[in-house]
Amino acid sequence: MISVGIDVSKEKSTVCILKPYGEIVSRLFEVSHVEKELSELAIMLQRLGDEVCVVLEATGIYHLPVLSYLKERGFFVAVINPFEMKKYRCQGLRRVKTDKQDAITISNYGIDHWYRLKDYEAEESVYAELKLLGRQYRHYMRLRVESVLGLTHLLDYTMPGIKSLLEGWNETNGKDKLSDFVEEYWHYNTITEQTLEQFMESYLIWTKKKGYHQSQDKAAKIYALAKESIPTIPSSNSSTKMLVQEAVRVLREVDNTLMTILTQMQLLAKSLPEYPVVRAMGGVGNVLAPKLIAEIGDVRRFHSGKALIAHAGIDAPPYQSGQFTGTERKISKRGSSSLRKIGYEVMRSLKTHKAPEDAAVYKFILKK
Repeated sequence: MISVGIDVSKEKSTVCILKPYGEIVSRLFEVSHVEKELSELAIMLQRLGDEVCVVLEATGIYHLPVLSYLKERGFFVAVINPFEMKKYRCQGLRRVKTDKQDAITISNYGIDHWYRLKDYEAEESVYAELKLLGRQYRHYMRLRVESVLGLTHLLDYTMPGIKSLLEGWNETNGKDKLSDFVEEYWHYNTITEQTLEQFMESYLIWTKKKGYHQSQDKAAKIYALAKESIPTIPSSNSSTKMLVQEAVRVLREVDNTLMTILTQMQLLAKSLPEYPVVRAMGGVGNVLAPKLIAEIGDVRRFHSGKALIAHAGIDAPPYQSGQFTGTERKISKRGSSSLRKIGYEVMRSLKTHKAPEDAAVYKFILKK
C-alpha cells in the first residue's frame, strides 16, 4: 500500500509518497494546480502499480482542483477534517510547520489510518449548488448587518429614535419599512415643516403606495417624536440628504441580492424529494426550508438521526471512566455552526407561533 500525502495551498501543492514503515517512494515535490502538472502527477501515481490512496486535508476551496482532477481519473482520495489532522500533527514534542513536513505528516496519517480511510463521494450538483448559494447568502447577510448599522448610525444624527417606531426587514418579501421611510423622510425637519394633518395625509399616501398598513396613530407617534427630538446634524447641510439616501441605496442593493439568491435556493430546493417533508416541519417556512436543506445536504448520507445531530455539533459526547459516568455534558459544537443557527431560528419560530399541542416537537419542548 502507498499513501500519497498532499499538502494543499493556494495554486500549488506539496506531494509526499510513502510506503509503510516510513519508506519514501519519491522525493518531495511541488505541483501547480494546472492541467499539465496534475496530469503528470496522475500518470506518475498510475505507474506505481500498487494500491494507492491519496490523502488531502480539507482547505476550503483550495483543494477542490486537485480533488476533482484525481477523482475523475478514478483514484481513491480521502479528505480529512482539519481538526482531526491538527490533533494528529501535534502528537510530537517539536512543532515544526513547513509545507514539506505537513505533506509527510499527511502521508503518515494515511498509513496509520489506512483501514478507516473513506473514499470521497461528491455531492449531487443540486446539493453542491445549494451549499454554495447558502454560503453566499450568509456572506451578503453579514454585509446587510453592516449596512443597517451604518444607516442606524446616520439616523442617530438626523432622526434619533425613529427605528423603534418602524418595523424592520421582512426576509420573506424583502421589504424594509425603515429604509423605505427614511428614503422619503430623511430628516425630522422634513416632517416638522408640515402640520400634523398634512403629515398624516402624506404618510397615509406613502403607506398605500408602498403597500404597508395605513395607521393614523403611527403617523401621530412619528410626528410627536419628530417634534420632541433634537437632531444633531441640520438638514441644511449639503451632504446630509446624500449620506442618508446613499446608505438606503446600498442597503436596498444588498436586500435585492439576498432576495435573488433566496429565490434561486427555493427553486432548487423544491426540485428535491425531501422538500415536502422539510416544509411540513413545524417552524420551517419558505425561507428556512431551502437554508436547512443547503446546510444538511443529502440527508441520506447520515446513517441515523444521531449522526445528523453530531454533524450539527449539538450532541453531548459520552464520558465514562471506571465507575463514573458523566451525565451533565455540554454540547460538542464540533460541527456546522450555520446549521446550529438555522436550528435556533426554527425553534424561535416555533416559540413565536405556538404549535399544536399534539405536535411531537411541541411536546418535546414542554418536556425539556
